[in-house]
Amino acid sequence: MAGIRLHVVAPLVLVAVKKCARDPSPYVRKCAAYALCKLYDLLPEENTTLEEVVDVLLGDSSSGVVGAAAVAFNSVCPNGLALIAKHFRKLCETLPDIEEWYQITLIEILLRYVIARHGLVKESAIFASNLSWEIQGAKDSVPVDNMSCIQTETVVNGACGTFSSMTLLRHYIDEYSACFDGEGDKIRSPSITTSTNEDVAILLKCTSPLLWSQNSGVILAAASVHWIMAPVQEVKIIVGPILFTLRSSPDATYVMLGNILVFAKTAPLLFAPYYEDFFICASDPYQTRALKLEIITTIATESSIPAILEEFQDYIKDPNRRFVADTVAAIALCAEKLTCVTSTCLEGLLALVFYESSIANSVHLDGEDVVLVQAILSIKAIVKIEAACHEKVIIRLVRTLDVIKEPAARSLIIWIFGEYSSTGNLIPRIAPAVLKYLAWSFAAEVLETKLQILNTCAKVIIHAAEEHLQEFKRIVAYVIQLAACDLNYDVRDRARFLSGLLPFCANENDSSCRSQNADVCKELADHIFDGKIHSASNSDSNYRIYLPGSLSQVVLHAAPGYAPLPKPQSMVLIHKTMESTRGVDNSSDSNNSDAESGSSANESGSLYDSESESGDLSDRDGTGSKQYSNDDGHNLHLQEGNQEAPLVNMYDGSVGQGHAGQVDENLASLISTDLTELMSKSALESWLDEAPTTPLVQNSIQASCARVSFTTRSFERKPKLHVLLDPLNSNGLSVLYAFSSEVSPNSRLLVCIDLFVENVTPDQLADISIKSEEASTSEHGMETSEGSASIPTTVQMEEIQSLAPQQTAKRVLQVHFHHHILPMKLSIFCNGKRHPAKLHPDIAYFVRPLPMDLNAFLCKENQLRGMFEYARRCTFKDHLQNPEHTEESVDNTDKNLLVAQSLASKLLSNANVHLVSMDMPVTFSIDDASGLCWRFCSEVLSSSNPCLITVVAEGHASGPLDLTIKVNCEDTVFGLNLLNRVVAIIE
Repeated sequence: MAGIRLHVVAPLVLVAVKKCARDPSPYVRKCAAYALCKLYDLLPEENTTLEEVVDVLLGDSSSGVVGAAAVAFNSVCPNGLALIAKHFRKLCETLPDIEEWYQITLIEILLRYVIARHGLVKESAIFASNLSWEIQGAKDSVPVDNMSCIQTETVVNGACGTFSSMTLLRHYIDEYSACFDGEGDKIRSPSITTSTNEDVAILLKCTSPLLWSQNSGVILAAASVHWIMAPVQEVKIIVGPILFTLRSSPDATYVMLGNILVFAKTAPLLFAPYYEDFFICASDPYQTRALKLEIITTIATESSIPAILEEFQDYIKDPNRRFVADTVAAIALCAEKLTCVTSTCLEGLLALVFYESSIANSVHLDGEDVVLVQAILSIKAIVKIEAACHEKVIIRLVRTLDVIKEPAARSLIIWIFGEYSSTGNLIPRIAPAVLKYLAWSFAAEVLETKLQILNTCAKVIIHAAEEHLQEFKRIVAYVIQLAACDLNYDVRDRARFLSGLLPFCANENDSSCRSQNADVCKELADHIFDGKIHSASNSDSNYRIYLPGSLSQVVLHAAPGYAPLPKPQSMVLIHKTMESTRGVDNSSDSNNSDAESGSSANESGSLYDSESESGDLSDRDGTGSKQYSNDDGHNLHLQEGNQEAPLVNMYDGSVGQGHAGQVDENLASLISTDLTELMSKSALESWLDEAPTTPLVQNSIQASCARVSFTTRSFERKPKLHVLLDPLNSNGLSVLYAFSSEVSPNSRLLVCIDLFVENVTPDQLADISIKSEEASTSEHGMETSEGSASIPTTVQMEEIQSLAPQQTAKRVLQVHFHHHILPMKLSIFCNGKRHPAKLHPDIAYFVRPLPMDLNAFLCKENQLRGMFEYARRCTFKDHLQNPEHTEESVDNTDKNLLVAQSLASKLLSNANVHLVSMDMPVTFSIDDASGLCWRFCSEVLSSSNPCLITVVAEGHASGPLDLTIKVNCEDTVFGLNLLNRVVAIIE
């Protein structure tokens, strides 16, 4: 029953769930817990009642019911952590007995509760400095005599390639800045606790056995609790279970490696003794190999680097060239981190460059140059640390220019030569020969190499000694002349730039070289080409860390539904605030004792009630409620009293699922860009390509979208004319008909049809009348003949006595179709002759316009969900053929507005509906029409049931649009037929 998404049934299901939550059978109570998740989507206004049922189920004695209650808790009240207070100890004790996937959910809830109630543990990893991590990790793998050496080296070199402990706190905790005082990174003492805290100790004790679970997800969830809450000395117990999961399926291995990488970057020596567990297997996919390489590079130490480099030598022989390039990059990172192996790594990389260059010249395969380029990039990164000590390496690399033909590799070598052309004693000696070689080969080089040669010429001549200056000037002038005549514009532009920037080398006989401008240009050239190279910022500083075990940690971005840990001790602070607020209210309102008695009875419940209320306030304050809406977003609502004028308002797209009264109440917090909006449940369901019913009211703010709504009555209706009688078949009598939007004065069930009778003959026609063959006409048009009640009924129409040549007469035919969609047979009499004709009914006129404002439309649409909702997709192209959609009009009119007017005019001209609103999203792209929304409302003639039509567009205004048309109507058959008709009208 809970799966039936009908608001009519939902209250009955709620009553049944409340009763089943106390049923003697644990299976029934478990099913009641599952039903709570579905009920919350239909009845979010009953969240208080649902929370009470969750509270009952959390205290259940059956482990299966407790697991299902944890799932219901996450769906109904994920931020109501006050519910866990009186069940905490029992939940911890039941944790090992519940099902595995329920354990993951319950562990997350208990962890969030402990942090919100007691705060973070002072001895945990978040507050441990990198130095303490290094020492702690070294105690298990290094003799005590070497501890002083490790400590000294750590202080000197720092924790290269690791995250700081404050980075974990910044990325794990919500409202990170609120946890600190105004003195830098000094955390406030009330926000922390100790590992001796009773709740913390129980949580750690109950999750320790789960580290050896058969489910890798449970192991990771338990490990995350110890990583965040356990003291540093006890965190090492997670290493063995985590490494054991690497023997499971490839998917689980990849997820676990992504979390190990974060652990290793914070505590490298925690996994350092187990570096062999991260050696790569032949069956590992590329993604797993990349993670293992990064972990090995992070945890490498002086004792393990020989074995790691020996392993890397085998990886270089792998047939996957992309993986070989990653291995070469890992060798460079190891050389940068551990200076003891720098020379060894350089020799190996140079040998690899010579080998790869020979392969590239003999075998031309796609991807072969990746390893060569990466090897040169690695040498460049190592040499940059201390270039003076590696000038022989630079010379050996430059000498390979005659062998290496790969443009990217040649550009890198030329850059290295130009950057360090004045370094040491050997490189300046070979500079003239190298520069002559570059000038000689300039014409045959590709674009990127030519540009690099020009830059190198500028660098060399800036640092040139006096004995070589004149020679360099002639060479550079020659290269610039070649570049000025090059076919590529970029090369010519670079030549003109250098010739203006280096006038002292353009022509040695030019007297302008000695002018004052030459000094300015030389200083500018020094600033551009001789600037100090700043050390590359550590990529880890921009690396976003997410909670262990979360989907966001796998996909490396904030996935919908992700929520950081709560603010430490937020429950205690809010509880104190609530108590102080209640004290002020009681003292100020003491005179109104009668009025207070009812409210005080509601507020003076148990401690759980007060904590639950305070938890709700915490959620609103943390996500940008009405109280703080002015700081988080800009809200705009403009409305004019004149109904004929356009109505423009900015509103949130999610308001469509709320009540009309609540829409106005929540307008202050509609437009927001907070991260929590992307993590709401509705955003997660949309991300999974589902289309659930959005709750009427939600505790968390839904994703918002700024829109502009236009409502106007200035659309011109152009009804389409249909041929009822062809003059070729009726001796010159032409009869056309068009469905009218006018309301019949006789009955609301009648459809008005305008008939246009024209005499196209030169003779006069007389006695023209139209009658139905299927039913006799009634003078008042209220009854049918003796036939079936489903046969159309017509009202007697006035007869045309005579019709002069080329004269046209208009008559109105009123028909009650009874939802009859088959052609209606008519007889047209003229001059005593009968002419048969067929009138094709249009279901789009079996309705009449129903005036309704936007709030009422959204409220009614929310009621007509599930089986009363039908949708189809189609393509709209009329805006491309519209003569008004020209370049002149587009220059002065918004493209989206033209598209919106075109579709609205077409639908209003072919259907008897009322335009409720026409919404355009506020986008940064003029041509982007995605999000255009039209809402039409009508009322079925026969049943007076409302029929709602919603059209949403996707695509660009300059091309065909993909439309999604949705009809909400209680008459199922009629709604489906109307949907098909609307699609036919638009296409």
